[in-house]
Amino acid sequence: MAYRPSKQFRKTALGAGVAAVLLALNAPAALSFAGDTYHSYKIGRSSYRIQYGSWGLIDLPAEYRINAMHAALLHTGKVLLIAGSGNNQRNFDKGTFSTVLWDPKDDTFKKIPTPEDFFCSGHSQLPDGQLLVAGGTARYEVLDGKVTRAGGGMRVKNESPDKAVRLAKGTVFRSPSGVEYVSKFDVTVPKATRRFEVPYGSGGRMMPWKTEVVAAEARVFVEAVQEGAGGLTTQAAQYAVAGLTGKDARDVYGLAERLSADKQDFQGIKSAYEFDPVAEKYVPVDPMRDARWYPTLVGLQDGRVLAVSGLNDVGDVVPGDNEYYDPRTKKWSKGPFRYFPTYPSLFLAQGGKLLYTGSNAGYGPKDRGREPGVWDLATNRYRKVGGLADPDQLETSSSVLLPPAQDQKVMVLGGGGVGESRLSTARTAVVDLKEAEPVFRPTARLPQGVRYLSSVLLPDDSVFTTGGSADYRGRGASDIRKAQFYYPRTDTFVAAASPTVGRNYHSEALLLPDGRVATFGSDPLFADKDNTRLGRFEHRLEVYTPPYLYRDAALRPVLGAGPGEVAPGSRATFRAPRAERIERARLMRPSAVTHTTDVEQRSVELGLEKTADSVTVTVPVDPTLVPPGWYMLFVTDADGTPSVARWIRVREVPAPAPRESRDGWLS
Repeated sequence: MAYRPSKQFRKTALGAGVAAVLLALNAPAALSFAGDTYHSYKIGRSSYRIQYGSWGLIDLPAEYRINAMHAALLHTGKVLLIAGSGNNQRNFDKGTFSTVLWDPKDDTFKKIPTPEDFFCSGHSQLPDGQLLVAGGTARYEVLDGKVTRAGGGMRVKNESPDKAVRLAKGTVFRSPSGVEYVSKFDVTVPKATRRFEVPYGSGGRMMPWKTEVVAAEARVFVEAVQEGAGGLTTQAAQYAVAGLTGKDARDVYGLAERLSADKQDFQGIKSAYEFDPVAEKYVPVDPMRDARWYPTLVGLQDGRVLAVSGLNDVGDVVPGDNEYYDPRTKKWSKGPFRYFPTYPSLFLAQGGKLLYTGSNAGYGPKDRGREPGVWDLATNRYRKVGGLADPDQLETSSSVLLPPAQDQKVMVLGGGGVGESRLSTARTAVVDLKEAEPVFRPTARLPQGVRYLSSVLLPDDSVFTTGGSADYRGRGASDIRKAQFYYPRTDTFVAAASPTVGRNYHSEALLLPDGRVATFGSDPLFADKDNTRLGRFEHRLEVYTPPYLYRDAALRPVLGAGPGEVAPGSRATFRAPRAERIERARLMRPSAVTHTTDVEQRSVELGLEKTADSVTVTVPVDPTLVPPGWYMLFVTDADGTPSVARWIRVREVPAPAPRESRDGWLS
């Protein structure tokens, strides 16, 4: 008798057949679903997490989703996310500027009133825990072909030694032929200076009846009142200030070399603020002497901050006028003159000199200010440091002072060609600043060429690198969703779990006090491989949990009560259950990062002594190794498992009171 399948079997078989046909018709989707399911299963296993770590998205309420351009960890444990206008001209035109404070302990958020456009500002941690924020955006760029009115920089002269002159935004400058230009910002021109003649052989006696008046000068950006070619100029000319008469009209005037319809770059502001982490608000301080957009602010051993580079108030790269900020006086003073492209990576080295790695974020010519070197601020001497492969691909590269800081080794990772270049490099290199003639030497290569790589120091003396893209601003769907650890002692990269979110231009990453790494932002040009759909700013916040946090939690080192402040060269004792397991102690300076530039972070090795239930750490005496300010104190066991950090402030060494020089700068 022939076998007859049951009715139920026939239904099942028919369903399986239909499923097979559907599977064949939709094979890519089905395989993708199966692959995603398996991937989720694999990365969720404890054995995977112990080896590679894991990523998790933070639930970010819609009202707190901002274009995070800047990220800084504060000594309260909270993270300040600054957008300003967020690379959005509509926000700029409306005066809508944003800052959000995130508390990683409970994933709560708070909006912070933002007084000015801090988009593309600079920032630095101050000795008392305030965050200095300086510069930002005065005007958005106007691209080639979009400029309807001729414009450019106007040098405003004042020949009166009796008074300064303030010209409000909207002041009209008139050319000899009657063409009018209007200023786009307020400008104040100091009073002129008198120079008295001192004849040779007079014993230093001045002759007040023989004087020379030296005109004072300030810059302002102007635009033609009328659209079209009528406002274009190609020759230098003197411009009268409308509304001034008599002596004022003779004393105050404008000079311009050329007013054109060429691309008009972003322009910076002079404003400076301290963000107070306790009061959670911005507090204004004296403005900088130069407007700056894309500046680097680097903290120094005496607690001062050096502001370097940036685009000024007429859209030019600041030609080399750098300045110091003193947090004691809240004032700025003149710094050594040296030119750098925007957002240069400058690291405080032992002895007080600065290392420029060549890493930068863009603006500036290809052949100027690009070579790495050691800069002596006291003498303004600059010694070039060679040895880098792909030296033409340092733009958008990452740089870190490798742990521990006492080793004085600085690493450069990846980077790309100048401007909108498609070039990217997998090159890494390290320079040892303890050598008599420092030179970069090649180290282990990255898995592929990458721009905008984020590099974060971890408490176990590794460097966690993540994100970036192979092409300019992630063009061609070139975001690199990979992460890896770099181990300086063995010069090796080891794979980590892959992030969900791609990160390129305008992205940030930083270490949290619990040992995790938080990532923010990304501003791709396009959203697809064919570059046909415009990109959107990435608002998702993703946090990486390293493998060391998946080890036995009961054995994780713990730091208990201890002092909140310590002097250079002194000791501090903390309660520590199971102190016998603790092997190392590190002071880690909190990040203030933007545009792949983080010159704040450093990891300092501490002397360590143990008792049965406590540890005593010794802080190095050298403030060029440990600049004053707040640090995270981590202790780790032999496997590199860190404690949760305790915040501790390293006091600054007292400095002499500043003096005011003849030109009005403090020195």
